[in-house]
Amino acid sequence: MLSGRVRVGVFELDLKSGELRSLEAPTAEATLLREQVLQVLQLLVEGGGRIVTREEIKTKLWANDTVVDFDHSINVIIKSLRRALGDSADSPRYIETLARRGYRLMVPIEYPESVAENRLPPPLRRIMRLMAFS
Repeated sequence: MLSGRVRVGVFELDLKSGELRSLEAPTAEATLLREQVLQVLQLLVEGGGRIVTREEIKTKLWANDTVVDFDHSINVIIKSLRRALGDSADSPRYIETLARRGYRLMVPIEYPESVAENRLPPPLRRIMRLMAFS
């Protein structure tokens, strides 16, 4: 991720600040995601369309000695994430629920080029992209 940003459907996520911005309404204010909501979205993005299990989410968000109702907490986080994306569990466009297994993103993920990289000549840009994925 050269730019620290990722496009999730019609949204752009700033991975450093946790701000989620609609590309359909660029003048609208960005939504600042709570830390756990951001971490779950990052897991889904990194999953690239594969199922992210509830166990993976639990491991990412809570230390081994944490005592919390994990199922309820994960449900609340997913609900908050859906709200931020304008999504719904009944007719999902972004997050698919796989009962008792986990979740996966249903939209394409894109990593926009950084501004600095755009200033490079095309051959150097290709080299930079290749280096980023090696």
